[in-house]
Parts: sequence; structure tokens; C-alpha cells
Amino acid sequence: GEQYLQPGEVGEIIIRAPQIMVGYWERPTETANMIRDGWVYTGDLGYLDEDGYLFIVDRKKDLIKPGGFQVWPREIEEIIATHPSVAEVSVAGVPDEYQGEVGKAWIVLRAGEQVTADEIKAYCREKLAGYKVPKHIEFRDSLPKTMVGKVLRRELVAEETKRS
Repeated sequence: GEQYLQPGEVGEIIIRAPQIMVGYWERPTETANMIRDGWVYTGDLGYLDEDGYLFIVDRKKDLIKPGGFQVWPREIEEIIATHPSVAEVSVAGVPDEYQGEVGKAWIVLRAGEQVTADEIKAYCREKLAGYKVPKHIEFRDSLPKTMVGKVLRRELVAEETKRS
């Protein structure tokens, strides 16, 4: 069942309303995973603030778990994006021999800018807990995107998995 969290505590967002979807067309397994007892399990993680406003932190399946910690890719992306040399960034979990999974950042630099992986990590360390700092940094000319310009995190992870 549902459990109520304290303000600021992160959990999966579940919703219930009269006009809610009844399921996926001819996909009973997906429907059963998503709709339970009339509640829709969105797969989004978020929290309510003191005033009851909802903040979405990330997708549940994008959560990175290095050595038992919980890391939201979006939080790391937001930090790296503030670096003056960075044009675009995407962060995801990749398999790691020791920690099971670690963060990796794929970065597109602004034209004419140069920065090293160590400089990016140092920048992250100033603003993030140590376990949140991505273990791997890869500089690229571009990031794979959907037609509407959303970065395809899963495609980056798939490329990574093929390499190992």
C-alpha cells in the first residue's frame, strides 16, 4: 500500500482521479505494473514541500545506485550544466565492477572551450556529495536526441554497455 512521506522525502508519485487511464491497449503486464488498486504508479520520483507543492526529481528507472547510495542524474546534470564551458550534458548510471553502478557524464563543450575530466569532477566536488560525483566523464561532439530534442539517456548507456 501507499505510505505517506514527510515533506522533502522522495518517493514514487502515484495518482488517482476519475479521469485516469484504464491501462495500455492490449498490454496487460505493463498495465498491471502501472495500475494497482485504482492508483497509477507514474515511475516519477518526487517530493512535496512544506506547502504541499510537488517537485519531480527524476524517473525511477534512471536512479543511479553507487555502492548503496541513491543518486538522481538530473541533480548532477543541473550542476554540470552551470559550468561555463559546458553546452550540454547527460548523466546516467553505468555498470561498475566495484560499486555495481556508477555515474557517467557525457558532455558537449561550448565552441572553442576546453576543460578536462578532472576539472569537471573538481567542479562537481565543490557542489555535490562525493558519492554523487560522476566516476566517468566523456566529451562528445553531440548527444543522441529524439525528434523533439530530448536527450536519449538510454542510448548513451546502451553504447557504454556494448563497449564493456
